[in-house]
Amino acid sequence: MEIALKIVLVIASIGLILAVLLQPGKSAGLSGAISGGAEHLFGKQKARGMELFLQRLTMVLAVIFFVVTIIVAYFVRSV
Repeated sequence: MEIALKIVLVIASIGLILAVLLQPGKSAGLSGAISGGAEHLFGKQKARGMELFLQRLTMVLAVIFFVVTIIVAYFVRSV
C-alpha cells in the first residue's frame, strides 16, 4: 500500500510541476504589475480555454499531492 501511494505521489508531483510550467506568465515586469491589476479587476483578461484548464488541473493536482503526502507521512510514521 505504501509503495502504491509513493508512486501516486511521484506521478502527482511530476504532473504538478508540468502543469505549473505550462502556464503562461501573468505579468510582464513592472508595467505588468501596475496595469495588470486594473485589467484583472475589470475582467479584460478572463481565463479561457487552455489557461482555465491548466489552472483547474493545477488545483486538482495540488490537492492530490497534499492529501497523498499526508497519507504517506501517516503510514511511514505508524510503522
